[in-house]
Amino acid sequence: MPSKQVFETKDEAVYTTSNGAPVKEPYAAERVGFNGPLLLQDFHHIDLLAHFDRERIPERVVHAKGAGAHGYFEVTHDITDLTCAALFKKVGNRARATVRFSTVGGESGSADTARDPRGFAIKLRTEEGNLDWVFNNTPVFFIRDPAKFPHFIHTQKRDPQTHLKDADMFWDYLSQNPESIHQVMILFSDRGTPDGYHQMHGYSGHTFKFVNDKGDWYYVQIHFIADKGFKTLDNEQAGKLAGDNPDYGIQSLFEAIESKQYPSWTVYVQTMTPAQAESFRYSVLDLTKIWPHSQFPLRPIGKLVLNENPANYFAEIEQAAFSPSHIVPGIEPSADPVLQSRFFSYPDTHRHRLGVNYQQLPVNAPIVPIANFQRDGFMAFNNQGARPNYQSSISPLKYKAKPYSSLQHETWIGNSIAHLSEITELDFEQPRELWQKVLDDTHKAHLVHNVAVHLVNAKSAEVKARQLSVFAAVDQDLSDRIAKAIGAPTVQPLKVKPASEAIPFKTNIGKSQNF
Repeated sequence: MPSKQVFETKDEAVYTTSNGAPVKEPYAAERVGFNGPLLLQDFHHIDLLAHFDRERIPERVVHAKGAGAHGYFEVTHDITDLTCAALFKKVGNRARATVRFSTVGGESGSADTARDPRGFAIKLRTEEGNLDWVFNNTPVFFIRDPAKFPHFIHTQKRDPQTHLKDADMFWDYLSQNPESIHQVMILFSDRGTPDGYHQMHGYSGHTFKFVNDKGDWYYVQIHFIADKGFKTLDNEQAGKLAGDNPDYGIQSLFEAIESKQYPSWTVYVQTMTPAQAESFRYSVLDLTKIWPHSQFPLRPIGKLVLNENPANYFAEIEQAAFSPSHIVPGIEPSADPVLQSRFFSYPDTHRHRLGVNYQQLPVNAPIVPIANFQRDGFMAFNNQGARPNYQSSISPLKYKAKPYSSLQHETWIGNSIAHLSEITELDFEQPRELWQKVLDDTHKAHLVHNVAVHLVNAKSAEVKARQLSVFAAVDQDLSDRIAKAIGAPTVQPLKVKPASEAIPFKTNIGKSQNF
């Protein structure tokens, strides 16, 4: 991260133009006489206005509102059997970290306490380059088919005609895509309104792969568990704070760090062998499913601590650019289609918002030297000097292979197909477990209430009935309680295919496997 600027109580700096020329009076503008027109020669005044007109960069389409801080990640346990990433070579290794928390659907001025998933993005500066873990505060998500994402986000934002949030859009989409129900139930529990950004857990959601120096590898899911616990607000508390202090999350994070009450998380992984993945009841590539802890226990790997507030929010948090594609040797992506789409979408967004050289900004720049053939473009202030911009025999670069050979398990053979996942009974097993075995009576009542006060705003009886049928597929009592709360008729469960008709997760282990 950039070095922290220290401003003395009495700043002796001389006021200047952007090119460094001293200016006697910043409020003065050159003109002809006391009452004449302004002069085009007044660079200071024109530069002031021209810069002001360009102060705002495009906000993120999602995760627009956020808070952030700096700190460190420390390796606390030996996991060299899992990964050969240099960061994890030795217990005690540390990497400087920048973290940005965010809401997902709201604009940059929206309330921090809105009922919404939260982004939990971590940039670790390692000796092998930047490692970004771009996670959420929930272990699952609404979709598993990547082409659905733009449609989903549109329905969570504003109607194109009225420019208002629309409950019919919101629930129409969710009721037509029942695989979202697990995330919907988490979102409408009190977990959907965390008490500040720094009092929540973080989850990879996606499956990644850790590879050791022998080339052996494991599917992994990564968990950041808040050391002081996951604290939540109920619906009414969150709504009141949205009006009283919409920046509650930013403020509480900043003040916790300023008072040296440093937020911290213990970091764990769940691991699964390729063979276990083949026999697992759910696909490891399905972002709507969790891995039960009883089958795949949490294994501690490290600690994240935030102990430094940014000196300049825009430079260090707004310009911070995270992407799951920023990985290092020893960590690989899985074939999760949503993850694969994010590998493209995130850097593409940064190129749009910040420019093609976004990785040269101080908050994004790796701590290792950069040597490649990328040159020029806007704001190329680290343009690699006289080094040739092609693979030169006169001044060749050195090349370093990954310390392991290509992975053996995932060999995909088949025809090109346009695939859309189907809904089966498997999609309701984990939400049913959440309702019947995880939530106590109080949290069940809160979930029903939180759904009801939102769903009741949908004008379409068809949309309400369809969403109630999705809840009924989880548990009839859950659906009936929501129906009663919104004054709607009870409905029958949504009819879906049995679990036996779900497409199993299969890859090629020493044989051709066609889909």
